[in-house]
Amino acid sequence: MKPRRNAARRPAPPLPDRAGYFGAYGGRFVPETLMRALEELEAAYRSVGRSAAFRSRHSKILREYAGRPTPLTLAERLSKRLGGAGGAGAPRVYLKREDLLHTGAHKINNTIGQALLAREMGKRRVIAETGAGQHGVATATAAALFGMRCTIYMGTEDMRRQALNVFRMRTLGAEVIGVDAGSRTLKDAINEAMRDWVTNVRDTFYILGSVLGPHPYPMMVRDFHRVIGREAKRQVLAAEGRLPDLLVACVGGGSNSIGLFHEFLPNARVRMVGVEAGGRGIATGEHAARFAGGRGGGRAGVFQGTRSFVLQDDDGQIRTTHSISAGLDYPGIGPEHSYLREIGRIEYAHVTDDEALRAFTLLSTLEGIMPALESAHAVAWLVKNRRRLRRGAVVIVNLSGRGDKDVQTVSELLTR
Repeated sequence: MKPRRNAARRPAPPLPDRAGYFGAYGGRFVPETLMRALEELEAAYRSVGRSAAFRSRHSKILREYAGRPTPLTLAERLSKRLGGAGGAGAPRVYLKREDLLHTGAHKINNTIGQALLAREMGKRRVIAETGAGQHGVATATAAALFGMRCTIYMGTEDMRRQALNVFRMRTLGAEVIGVDAGSRTLKDAINEAMRDWVTNVRDTFYILGSVLGPHPYPMMVRDFHRVIGREAKRQVLAAEGRLPDLLVACVGGGSNSIGLFHEFLPNARVRMVGVEAGGRGIATGEHAARFAGGRGGGRAGVFQGTRSFVLQDDDGQIRTTHSISAGLDYPGIGPEHSYLREIGRIEYAHVTDDEALRAFTLLSTLEGIMPALESAHAVAWLVKNRRRLRRGAVVIVNLSGRGDKDVQTVSELLTR
């Protein structure tokens, strides 16, 4: 389904509805054994998770333990480079520095929130899935902080790519279980985590890592990450005296991007671009660009508990994905993203592995900041589209994580 271009910039209504739908996307598609657990989770989140006392406790931990607020850094040399020769008419590019949070990524916002909710519900064991490992590290960190047992599921291919994060999780006390099924990546880790939850639903809380899965997870994870956009709005108003012209963020499942974008949705003049993983190119089929369009992209379908856009073949079988970034290598996308694309409020694009790798090097050499390969996709889109920026545009790029975890991958690729 193509986005309705004539609806672009239209502010989105507050969603999801009571059934967990963002327009035609979302819902709750799970085995009957999990329906009661999800209803219990939704009731707890609405009554406890949204209370003033809970929000105050969550904010206090994020401030005193995780390191919020994160800075909004003006990337002066990158801005000049994007402006061309002499930097005339250069945009002013700001980096929202989620990479400076404890554990190195935005994921801690959500895992602290869900772990707090798990304690309120009397759960003493948490489980999670992870792709790039950052959500796993953040979950293991929250579990250690609150004295909870923790099991992390991770595809063995991702474990190979992210060996450092596997070590970090185990050092934090988590059990890390490798998943050798399917593509041995994030979708397979989610399948195993779901199986664990079905078996141990009485005493186990599933800390899902993105705005994915059955209701209420897309809503709940989004709400825990909205702090990114709230801070960014205050910070850019203080720095520039006005709202930004453009927001850019990478989109895997979509948590860091929705966290930045959501606060700005009512501001119709603020353009937003979510950047997917173009992998080795759409024509090759080796990518994770759900919104690419044509036969190379995805279409609406039900996957891992929710209705959204999914990369699937003509028979409805999930297609194998590829990305240089383990965190973007996923065949589905959060249902709110599908809705916001459909109404034309957010634009979605993709960049290739090679473009992301060049952006990783560019930001490192120009600003002394090594971005996660996920975030490098957002930087790559900005570089690729620099000639389309208006003179003096104010831009915010969300740096969802730091590149420490990807140094080995980048080193191997650059020395081939």
